[in-house]
Amino acid sequence: MIYQEKISGLGELSLVTVAPDRHAELLHGWVTQPRNSFWGMGGHTVEQVHEIYAFIDSLPTHHAYLITVDDEPVGLFQTYQPGADPVGERYPVQPGDIGMHLLLNPGRRYARGLTTAIGPALARFLFRDPAAQRIVVEPDVRNQLALRRLESEGFTFGSEIDMPDKRAQLAFLTRARFEADHPDPGVSPSIR
Repeated sequence: MIYQEKISGLGELSLVTVAPDRHAELLHGWVTQPRNSFWGMGGHTVEQVHEIYAFIDSLPTHHAYLITVDDEPVGLFQTYQPGADPVGERYPVQPGDIGMHLLLNPGRRYARGLTTAIGPALARFLFRDPAAQRIVVEPDVRNQLALRRLESEGFTFGSEIDMPDKRAQLAFLTRARFEADHPDPGVSPSIR
């Protein structure tokens, strides 16, 4: 376990490093669902999903985490250094930028309000590093649900960019904006 935080009204959120041998089948079940089409892996086999996450696991600049709530898997969270990613070739990367991707696939128990509940916890996880100053995301411009969610969470929109597999909307959340919107929540996260 990399990170753990008790979230009032939800339970114990944990981030666990993705182990491709153990998690590929679970992740494949998520990324191939039609509702997760923006993840871009809808036609992938379990073996291809395994290969992708084995490759990510080999990189010092990219990380994949399984999100659990009370030990129930509810999503996939990926972080990356924009300067070591194709997105970094498409905007002026600033010192302290940290990129992220989020795919939630909760069971019925957590279907409502999960993103609202865990979004701040994930930002706290990223900002635990004092060098991290700005979260960078680049969802598909057609993903209106994600864009509305980002706006409601305080992200500001940058330019649209052409990525290898999509037209993307750059969006940024600064540490200062996050801390202003989320003063000390009274939680004591565990970091390992």
